[in-house]
Amino acid sequence: MKIESVGTVETEYYTPSDDLILEGGERLENITIAYETYGKLNNEKSNAIMVCHALSGDAHVAGWHEGDLKPGWWDIIIGPGKCLDTEKYFIICSNIIGGCKGSTGPSSINPQTGKSYGLDFPIITIKDMVNAQKKLIDHLGVKQLFAVIGGSMGGMQVLQWCVSYPEMVRMAIPIATSAYSSPQQIAFNEVGRRAIISDPKWNQGNYYFREFPDEGLSLARMIGHITYLSNESMYQKFGRRLQDKDEYSFDFSTDFQVESYLHYQGNTFTKRFDANSYLYITKAIDYFDLAGDGSLAEAFKEVKAKFLVISVDSDWLYPPSQSKEIVMALSTNDIDVGYCEIKSSYGHDAFLLEGGQLNYIIGNFLSDTLVRDVMSHDVTRITENSRIEDAAEMMIAEKITHIPVVTPDDKISGIVTAWDISKAVALKYDKLEEIMTKDVIMAWPDDSIELAAQKMRKYSISSLPVVDDTGRVIGIITTDHISTLMAGN
Repeated sequence: MKIESVGTVETEYYTPSDDLILEGGERLENITIAYETYGKLNNEKSNAIMVCHALSGDAHVAGWHEGDLKPGWWDIIIGPGKCLDTEKYFIICSNIIGGCKGSTGPSSINPQTGKSYGLDFPIITIKDMVNAQKKLIDHLGVKQLFAVIGGSMGGMQVLQWCVSYPEMVRMAIPIATSAYSSPQQIAFNEVGRRAIISDPKWNQGNYYFREFPDEGLSLARMIGHITYLSNESMYQKFGRRLQDKDEYSFDFSTDFQVESYLHYQGNTFTKRFDANSYLYITKAIDYFDLAGDGSLAEAFKEVKAKFLVISVDSDWLYPPSQSKEIVMALSTNDIDVGYCEIKSSYGHDAFLLEGGQLNYIIGNFLSDTLVRDVMSHDVTRITENSRIEDAAEMMIAEKITHIPVVTPDDKISGIVTAWDISKAVALKYDKLEEIMTKDVIMAWPDDSIELAAQKMRKYSISSLPVVDDTGRVIGIITTDHISTLMAGN
């Protein structure tokens, strides 16, 4: 285990009290969401990052389970000192609804029958997956996510988060993904599904406690895995080298190393994944289409997040052109968006393998943080003609120590603190204007968090009202908002 690892971790489980209403109109009762967290949630609960996994992923994104031979699937970028620094951020990853790694899916027990759902499990969508994640985020007490990140199908979830819950996402990092599934992508998924369904052991999805359709699932994985690689990477790794022989066999046995590799990938996949989950998840990917009958720009019109879109130059499953289409649609709506193309021979799989580039690119994006990226928009404020008792009651009710004082048109005119209230009681003041500080130290949304921190240290204050160019109060930033994000800087 490396020093940079988060160490040994355990999967946790959450069962929401209410049903999950699905996009197709059905509902799931008593769902379970498997998830893992790494790092600590700060007092303001403003440093949470949601990681969304791809088709065959799960909640175990980093660290080690007891007895594991390898760490979580994105351990290369999650942990102390990495771009998703667990000394700064609170990282959350959950297994999707429809999966087979702890969250409710077709292999789960149907509470109505006491047996595995099988094909009685309703069709789910990317939106349904995100809605289930939203229930988990609410359970954890997080009102706004500092960032949402994911690659491939995980990137689709990132985009859906920004569309479904625009006020909840500060930063978004979709990687090697698309805003809709293309005909070619749908075609590959359909061939994989047919491979499973054609396996006699599939038995209309009723194979639990029987023989599993391993041959069909293995073939589906082999088909899918080809799309994750590039021609260059396959040449580099295998070329036309033979497997354990010096000449062609002139029959239909395995001749080439690349054939042996695909058989290995297919066989190992059947030991960790459920065939029905593969059907349901690929169908959810096929249905994904944020543009719908309109334009992609229209779909993004309410998005609030700051974006970093990342593609891979050798990815032919989700090529850079699809990422650039996302960038163009976001730019049309004047959304703050950056774009970066990873140079790699690995193809689509590069988002799981290129740790050096990912840590550099994502780390720079997250560290280039402005006040607007971390401030609270829900600001408790009070007007100039209010009573001191009103301010005191607000502080007690909201559990805050600083309240901006504003004019009727919401412009900053002062600030009142818990210390001011104590002084007013001692000196028997009655009016707010008698105790408030009128020479207010403020922050602007485009200030760096380093500048905000410098102001707080210089004036020994723990909170700054954030104002726009007209002096209107648009947010507030506290030491807790920025302390963890500046750890180690």
